[in-house]
Amino acid sequence: MKKLQIFEPAMCCSTGLCGVGVNPELLRISIVFSTLQKNGISAERFNLNSAPQEFVTNQPVNALIQSENGVEKLPATLVDGKIVLTGRYPTNKELISFLDLPAGLLATQPVKVKVTQKKSGGCNCKGGCC
Repeated sequence: MKKLQIFEPAMCCSTGLCGVGVNPELLRISIVFSTLQKNGISAERFNLNSAPQEFVTNQPVNALIQSENGVEKLPATLVDGKIVLTGRYPTNKELISFLDLPAGLLATQPVKVKVTQKKSGGCNCKGGCC
């Protein structure tokens, strides 16, 4: 079974789903990762802010971020330790192809997002705390 890893730019929380403005792409990726993990597929996300050591110890990712404009190339998607995509999150179709998954496993379903205003908890996040 193949192993998926995504190395993400610095975000204020591990998923990027905090604050008042939820990025639909980060929501999609969170749902995809949950689906993959529920189906026994090895899938990990690493945020530069909360898991910097992972960026140091992973040789391909370390080389990527040390290159010119390297951090701007995040997110980086790795399959079995090899970088297969940089600069954006993979689509569901790409993930199915990268991981040799059944076509319907990551079928897209509409997701409704309800955004609520949070009061600042002193963590300097605008509109809410992570």
